[in-house]
Amino acid sequence: MKLTVAKTAGFCFGVNRAVEMALETAKQLDQVYMLGQLIHNEAVTKKLLSLGVRYTETLDGLPEGASVIVRAHGVPRATYEVIAERGLRMVDVTCPFVRKIHRIVEEESQKGRLVMIMGDPSHPEVVGISGWCQNAVVLKDVAELKKYLNNVCEERSEPVSLVAQTTSNRTKWEIFVNTIKKVYTNLKIFDTICNATDERQAECASVASGSEVMLVIGDGNSSNTRKLAEVAEANCSKVYRIDGARELDCRWFANVKNVGVTAGASTPAWIIKEVVNKMSEEMKNQVTEEAANEAEENFEQMLEDSIKTLYTGDKVTGIVTAINSSEINVDLGVKQAGYIPVAELSDDPNYIAEGHIKVGDEIEAFVMRVNDVEGTVQLSKKRLDMIKGWDSIEDAREARSTVEGTVIEENKGGVVVSVNGVHVFVPASQTGLPKDAPMTGLLKQKVKLRIIEVNRARRRVVGSIRAVQQEERRAKAEQLWNEIEENKTYKGVVKSLTSYGAFVDIGGVDGMIHISELSWSRVRHPSEVVNVGDEIEVYVISFDREKKKISLGYRKAEDNPWVKFISQYGIGDVVPVKVLKFMPFGAFAEVIPGVDGLIHISQIANQRINKPDDVLSENEVVNAKITDIDTEHQKISLSIRAVIEDNEQANRVMADEPQNETVYVSDEE
Repeated sequence: MKLTVAKTAGFCFGVNRAVEMALETAKQLDQVYMLGQLIHNEAVTKKLLSLGVRYTETLDGLPEGASVIVRAHGVPRATYEVIAERGLRMVDVTCPFVRKIHRIVEEESQKGRLVMIMGDPSHPEVVGISGWCQNAVVLKDVAELKKYLNNVCEERSEPVSLVAQTTSNRTKWEIFVNTIKKVYTNLKIFDTICNATDERQAECASVASGSEVMLVIGDGNSSNTRKLAEVAEANCSKVYRIDGARELDCRWFANVKNVGVTAGASTPAWIIKEVVNKMSEEMKNQVTEEAANEAEENFEQMLEDSIKTLYTGDKVTGIVTAINSSEINVDLGVKQAGYIPVAELSDDPNYIAEGHIKVGDEIEAFVMRVNDVEGTVQLSKKRLDMIKGWDSIEDAREARSTVEGTVIEENKGGVVVSVNGVHVFVPASQTGLPKDAPMTGLLKQKVKLRIIEVNRARRRVVGSIRAVQQEERRAKAEQLWNEIEENKTYKGVVKSLTSYGAFVDIGGVDGMIHISELSWSRVRHPSEVVNVGDEIEVYVISFDREKKKISLGYRKAEDNPWVKFISQYGIGDVVPVKVLKFMPFGAFAEVIPGVDGLIHISQIANQRINKPDDVLSENEVVNAKITDIDTEHQKISLSIRAVIEDNEQANRVMADEPQNETVYVSDEE
């Protein structure tokens, strides 16, 4: 038979902390009273009684100066006040998670909001929570919520703040939340279910689903244990809840191959070990002695790990158990609960926890503060990253290697880049931007840089983005010169314009597009076609490796207007042309955009003229005949005179033709 014991079985850190503090108090002080059960476990209660701790349900009759242990479930605020008034010494072992709920409901109640608690009204924890606010509404489940809603008025804008008992069932909580969301418009929800509860219930479901028999060990009064039994029953057909080994019945395991075991948060490790040992004794062929020993060793190790002490400055490794908007909860395997505030995760302003961390991940952090009173450990991943970052920064400086970081700040002299948690100053002259250019655009951008100065004692690091850009540009230039060919195309960026052309960066090297190569149409300035910063596609016309010069083309062959002209017109065609400019020997006219022809002065009119503009005007459109096409030199000869003469000839022909006459004949004839 295979025995699977849940790793999360037994004491959670809050219960473990409470038991340890109570045992220590019993050893060191006299007249110690336990106000109600420390935890819901009879064995622990008996243990404390055997050490001289007295049990009491009230504070009445306690002698002045006596020590009072406040249970792990917590008590109302009024109890604290009575203890102080009576001059009693208080040993507060309230679970830190429960104390957090006390603070929440107290603050929300002071704001005038109605506090609503999902939990068992008779449970000590819920009684304690209710005592920290005014007129709390306690509802056990969704059925009670619906009943409550039916009895209240129709006004649903009342401000309501919702919390849950730490041991609440996660599924029931989600149903409760979804139901109340549909009703109240002014609602604040605080998810106060203990992370350990979530983990324990999730593992219980997993172990139970793979077991034929499931044992749930814990006191019958423990809410945590009862809810574990509910989870187990939903995933396994045979579930037995037991207080300890004395309740075991070997008949439960007849012909069973897989048995699962879990335990409530109030169940000590020694009770779990007794159950495992009893099973090994009574089921000779089903659970080996080695399995029992291994289980016992595991629990002893768990106990040893749970009492480890942490100190400020320690480097620790833990498992992420929950992620919310304000902090990351981390299980460190000790009695204290670890948490990392969101601000201590990273220096990167773009950092989003959900995008980098998920529940179950292992995470390293630096211990910032240990609070034994509240049972918490404040951690910082950012601080640990910075410590590691200094080492990597110094290594990068020695090796002259490139590092990557995020620009987090702009100041008068340059920008600050966060590299592995270390702030690196980059002077304005080393940002790679033109002089006096605004640096705001670099904020929140990832950049590569070279470390040029490190002074760890003064916590000063200087870097250069420009050095990396120059190196990358040289590498690209070398590669380009090795691969360049005529007619090869490149994608480039227009860097500058002159009256005679445009300079384009095609990858570490600048080439020039002459103004004549920008467009098939005549342009007066390159800005008519491109602007600085434009990304364009160009091709190589020619290059000189020695002089490091490249001539580029931008206009495309398929857009050549001469090709369009040849395909549409021929010698003898009469076309409308637009007069562009005058010369002493004639006028140039546009046939189609990008193709001009010459009208010689002798072909402008059918009589002698002194100047072309005696007859024509700029931008005037006239009909002209194509008299010659020089394909080799792409020249066209045009004639307005030929069109005039053709029209005159046509008129003469019309005049020489005999005219038809109409003869009228009278009736007498």
